[in-house]
Amino acid sequence: MRQSASFGERNQKARPVRRGIHPALFYSMFTLLLGANALTATGLLMAPDIARLLNGQTEQVIGAYEDRIAQMRVEIDRLHSRSYAQAGDINLQLQELSQQQDMLLEQHQLVRALVDKADQLGIAALDMPAPQSVALTPANTPSGNPDIAATAESLNRMMSETQLAMTGIADTATERADGIITEMRRLGIAMTVPDASLTGVGGPLLPAMEELEGSPMIEDANAVMAALLRYKAARDSMEAAPIHMPITGNYRNSSGFGNRKDPFTGGRAFHSGLDFAAPTGTTVFSAARGVVSFVGTRSGYGMVVEVTHDTGLVTRYAHLSGYLAKQGQAVNRGTPIAKVGSTGRSTGPHLHFEIRKSDDAIDPRGFLEAGKRLQALLG
Repeated sequence: MRQSASFGERNQKARPVRRGIHPALFYSMFTLLLGANALTATGLLMAPDIARLLNGQTEQVIGAYEDRIAQMRVEIDRLHSRSYAQAGDINLQLQELSQQQDMLLEQHQLVRALVDKADQLGIAALDMPAPQSVALTPANTPSGNPDIAATAESLNRMMSETQLAMTGIADTATERADGIITEMRRLGIAMTVPDASLTGVGGPLLPAMEELEGSPMIEDANAVMAALLRYKAARDSMEAAPIHMPITGNYRNSSGFGNRKDPFTGGRAFHSGLDFAAPTGTTVFSAARGVVSFVGTRSGYGMVVEVTHDTGLVTRYAHLSGYLAKQGQAVNRGTPIAKVGSTGRSTGPHLHFEIRKSDDAIDPRGFLEAGKRLQALLG
């Protein structure tokens, strides 16, 4: 009987002891996986939003983009709090990740302000390459912790894409401003536009301090805004140049500038403008911003309206059948000022369009062709 009891005790001691996973460790691993998966979903949802932002579709995506950033911040905070007790330097890494998140949010706010300004100036649909998809790597590491390095890389990629948006806006604004300035110089029109590197900056001159640097993000945003303001100044100045067609609809160019066969005498004579044959009563528009400086009749021209522009040039609209503007009236490009007729020395209804500089007639064709090129450049 004693021997049997001893055998049972030995048999019980020989059995292996089974131990389960500690509950605290199990739940920690579970919550880390859950948090990483949430980050993955957030990144995937954010990817198409960034693509649409860079393609200029800002009205519908801006609110959703901010929501995605807020969701990511919440998930990072949750992940940070749940893994607070984990060994190693994961807490420090998560703090750095949160700082990157804050930088992304700040960068997005700057881009939003710049895109809104660009939209106001007609730079809405920028031709920029679509960004690569953003994906946050889930927690598949042996330790069960999220792949923070991959997540940080994704955030850096997103910041690079918003930087690309700022660069695209600046490049487009600079190209358009340079195009306007070049065309105006060809026409002999001097334009005064602000220096993009000096717009809206200043302050007392103080010695530099060690270990203090400005924010490259703010400096980049200021450079983009300066390019936009320079483009705006160039575009506003362009509005005072008579480069726009003074007539639309059913018309044809019936006579050019320079020497021609006079329709009445048959001999050679100088023609001081362009003729556009059109039905009587067709609306005539101001070719640029300015002030109506003359309304009345002139010998050979019949009924005339003249507009003096900020550039010092004067446009003359002749052979009219009626007036739609009064002397002293401020007009913009495209303001109706008269109606086509056949008054004065004319063989039929048409608009005689002149551009005069220092009381000398100059060929309007170069101005109108420049207007077409700029219209194509500005979209």
